Amino acid sequence: LAVLGLLFAVATPKAAAETIRFGVSQIANDSPVAIALAKGYFKAEGLQPKLTIFHAQAPIAVAVGSGSLDFGDAAQTAALYNLAHAGRTRVIASGAAEAPGFHTLAVVVSDKAYDAGLKSPRDLPGPSYALTQMGTGLEYSLAEIAKREGFDFNAVKLLPLQSNPNIASALAGGRADSASFDMTNALPLIEKHQVHVIGYVGDLVGYNPAFVVFASRNMLDHHPGTVKRFLAAYRKATNDYYKAFADAAGKRKNEATAPATVAMIAKWVHQPPSRVELGLPYIDREGRVDMAAMQDQLDWYHSIGALKPKMRARDVVDTRFAIEMPQQRAAAH
Repeated sequence: LAVLGLLFAVATPKAAAETIRFGVSQIANDSPVAIALAKGYFKAEGLQPKLTIFHAQAPIAVAVGSGSLDFGDAAQTAALYNLAHAGRTRVIASGAAEAPGFHTLAVVVSDKAYDAGLKSPRDLPGPSYALTQMGTGLEYSLAEIAKREGFDFNAVKLLPLQSNPNIASALAGGRADSASFDMTNALPLIEKHQVHVIGYVGDLVGYNPAFVVFASRNMLDHHPGTVKRFLAAYRKATNDYYKAFADAAGKRKNEATAPATVAMIAKWVHQPPSRVELGLPYIDREGRVDMAAMQDQLDWYHSIGALKPKMRARDVVDTRFAIEMPQQRAAAH
């Protein structure tokens, strides 16, 4: 019987992994995805991610909301929130965030504009400010900087350029004066002295959630087991990330596993490890969602007309799957 059992086990093929369609940006903000893939966390949960790479954030939300993708890891855009309000998608976990010491989103100025006197955040009103699209986290972060630095947000000339490569090209060529630019894309320009850093969003405004993980309504309602397995893999990766780059209080600190983790992220973003380490976001170890911070953002998008209805964070987040962040988090950052 033992021999027959062994022969049966050998002869029986393993169940095929379930393919999940996943939209990402392949920047450092997607570090948990890189870790989960490198360490086989998705595979261990019986999942095979089929990745689609985007160069802007709102299109990821649109793809998930349309059902073309099952999951997305992207910025908290007005497009995402409008699709959530329409019942097409829901947030299931947090992603990258800005925080003091975590330099993932830099405020950069073109060489031409810097020479002309744009040398601090307070100089941003008047010159052009590049971003991918209106109604994105880049616009929201600028509004937060304006609030902290005491200038009129409406006095900044916004220049939507649709993609990160377009922003890089415009900054390098002097066609855009400034931008809030993720460090994965900004560092090559910084190294070539084509832009100057005048601040980091995390240092300028403090803790500020930027990315979330979300799923299509079909996946949430009809495949809850898949969602739970996806989140199990994702949360293993967020825990690994946190243990590599933060101390017990959540402050930026390289721990023993940092070099190996940086290497995984470097392979993901196709950049040298020395460059990657300079532009890492803060990521909650459990992927918990900050409901209060999300509500602040929803209210701001509504105030500028990017969201027509007044929304509640609880209408955007699927609390069957998401873990809420305790509000004492703010004191830690």
